[in-house]
Amino acid sequence: MPEEDFSSCSALVVDGNVNSRAVLVAQLRDLGITQITQCTRTADARRQLEFQHFDFVLCELHFADAAPTGQDLLDDLRRDNLLPFSTVFIMVTGEATYIRVAEAAESALDGYLLKPHKAAQLEQRLLLARRRKLSLQPIFSCIDTQDISGAAQQCLARFQRKAPFWLYSARVGAELLLRLERYDEAQALYRSVLAARVLPWAQLGIARCLLEAGQSAQACSALEALIAEDPEFAEAYDIHARALFEQGQFERALNSYQMALALTPSSISRLQSVAMMLFYQGEYRAAERQLERSTRLGLESKLFDAQTLVLLALTRLELQDRRGLQRCLEDFRRLRERQADNPRLQRLEHYVHTIVDLQSQDTEAVLAAVAPLAWDLHDAEFDLESATDLVAVLTQMRVREIHFAPAEQMIHSIALRFCSSRPVSEMLIACALAHTPYADWIRAAQSRVLAQAEAALAQVRDGALEAGIDTLLAQAQDSLNVRLIDNAYQLILKHQARLPDPQQWLARALALQRQAGAGNRKPTLGRQLRPPGGLILRSSPRRHPGPVA
Repeated sequence: MPEEDFSSCSALVVDGNVNSRAVLVAQLRDLGITQITQCTRTADARRQLEFQHFDFVLCELHFADAAPTGQDLLDDLRRDNLLPFSTVFIMVTGEATYIRVAEAAESALDGYLLKPHKAAQLEQRLLLARRRKLSLQPIFSCIDTQDISGAAQQCLARFQRKAPFWLYSARVGAELLLRLERYDEAQALYRSVLAARVLPWAQLGIARCLLEAGQSAQACSALEALIAEDPEFAEAYDIHARALFEQGQFERALNSYQMALALTPSSISRLQSVAMMLFYQGEYRAAERQLERSTRLGLESKLFDAQTLVLLALTRLELQDRRGLQRCLEDFRRLRERQADNPRLQRLEHYVHTIVDLQSQDTEAVLAAVAPLAWDLHDAEFDLESATDLVAVLTQMRVREIHFAPAEQMIHSIALRFCSSRPVSEMLIACALAHTPYADWIRAAQSRVLAQAEAALAQVRDGALEAGIDTLLAQAQDSLNVRLIDNAYQLILKHQARLPDPQQWLARALALQRQAGAGNRKPTLGRQLRPPGGLILRSSPRRHPGPVA
């Protein structure tokens, strides 16, 4: 059978203990695996997995000196989609407790090996994992060819007939339905799983469906119940924090992110989330410590988000840390050496250079750097990240009395475009707090957008459907505010039967959606390749030439 032939396979063994590592390597060689790489630390394993494909990963759960655990490694790799479906991940530990086995299952591990173990037990784990991957390969082949709907149908069919690996198929299928924005169907599938077996990942999936469907309050309630049942379910805290963040409850969101980080203290992604939340709370000294730690732990990792360095530079500007600012610039040069042509890295480095010039009071350099940005404000690629960075720089220019004539109009344009919800407005306000008038203008813009939306909806309620939609689209054309665009789009969908030529109205709304940019619909903290609680759905192994910004 093909799954029993290991001769062409490669393996990564991660264990700090030389004796147990030697045992695993010898057992793998006895199974016919000759391509074996060994690591003594999870940090080294992370780098190997970022740039090289392995058929098997066998990783110890605990390491000496409070080093990042195997669970930390797996969590970060899964969060940022760095493990292809074809890789089998086996956790190795001496802790034969129920909760550890349960945690392994919820982490979608391929297997869990309890020490001491025999070679036959290892072989059994590897075979079972490979059989599952071969059995589900048709589903992942559809995903490879972007036939997401077809892959979802295969998952549903396997679940309904209780075929081998039907529960895992249900998890994959629900993830695909979420990707297709079929939230009601995804939620129904998660509930069907719960009817068959109470599984925390299915409970978490229901909360994700509610959140994606815009029902953040209901999602919070579901997550709080799940956390009460399992206070060590880190991803439940992640999604709870995101739900609170989308409601503009920054302080509570920070608390949930900190709980997730406390459970996985070496998680680069969670560390960055906490650091960014501290920044937007205005807690610059605490933010600086966490941003610095994120950089120290993650700069060489593909999981590192380069926006961390921009926020770190801004905190050091606030704290008047000249040497720290220079280190930010040096760290960015190291990133750029590996990805010289990355547009996002180029943009973020541009901001760091400008922040360094602000600190050194090089007015000419600052003006030369900021002047071209005035032309980007209505570009589809100008996203919320760009907006917050630019507001922060313009604010610091005003504090340092650097006169830039377009600054006020730029603040107004950014505010009208991006003040689509409370959390977005609060992020922009946090970047402008050093100059009260700018912060007040952003608050006023939020009120103005809400008033525009309400006035147009009042027209619709009064029977002037076309006039109300036209008002929304005209105002959205001027500002590119996604709230106004979405309101118009939803009205068109709801009242198609009453509209003459509804396709023409839809075309106008969709054109504005494209112009506003797909990435501006929801507030986010940095860039994450995988949403918390999501599942890896990639089957083709990728080679990574260097870190992604």
